[in-house]
Amino acid sequence: MMRVKLLLSVSILFALSTDIYAQRRAAKNEDSEESYKSFTSVGITTNTNSGILGGAVFRQSSALPSKLFGKNQYRYLAVEVVNVKHPKELSTQDFVTGARLVFGKENYLFVVRPEYGRELSLFSRQDDEGISISAIVAAGPSLGLEKPYMVQFQSSDGRVITEPFDPVKHAGSTQSTGIVGAGSFFQGFGQMKVVPGLHIKTAMSFELSAFRENVTGLEIGFVAEAFTRKVQIMAFAENRSLFTSGYLTLYFGSKKR
Repeated sequence: MMRVKLLLSVSILFALSTDIYAQRRAAKNEDSEESYKSFTSVGITTNTNSGILGGAVFRQSSALPSKLFGKNQYRYLAVEVVNVKHPKELSTQDFVTGARLVFGKENYLFVVRPEYGRELSLFSRQDDEGISISAIVAAGPSLGLEKPYMVQFQSSDGRVITEPFDPVKHAGSTQSTGIVGAGSFFQGFGQMKVVPGLHIKTAMSFELSAFRENVTGLEIGFVAEAFTRKVQIMAFAENRSLFTSGYLTLYFGSKKR
């Protein structure tokens, strides 16, 4: 909930700044605005379905010869790798051993999103102190990777076994099931399942850098994503095949004229 409020607050702040910036630019000559041939960047992202660090993004925009609504437009290509969490996930810690566990978690969900779309330059800066604002619409396939959540289970003979969480075998409390903690994150990749899907996103990009060739900026947007089946993230909660989220990406890159 706090992350949703933060994203809404940032969105409102940038919407207000966009309006002020648009009024200042309206009186200036558009022919003198900055244009570029390509823009390549990498970034880190957070969203309302993830933790603080939601994933990583690579994106590239290339200029197109034609204009749209009198504005420069660009071919937008991107690849995102994100972690999607269930809203019912709750991490607990054993005060004796210090082991952490998300009880009931069956799988991690990692999503690889190749994207193709258009970026439309709404306002381009005319000096190194300006702010560039653009709108983005993109879509593409979603490659969902369901990786088992591993738990450490103490058997009746005292041995500690690491295995995927089983909602039948491990039902009940951690005390009654013999679970002593979560297994290593790097275990279980060999048992990973692929869940295909599709996604679409809309976004606003705000370039904040002080130098024209080197770019720092924010991308704020919304993603809707559908998979071919329900993704089993939590055992004792409703799982979904359709996900929606707001996101914020901080990116760094460079332009070529």
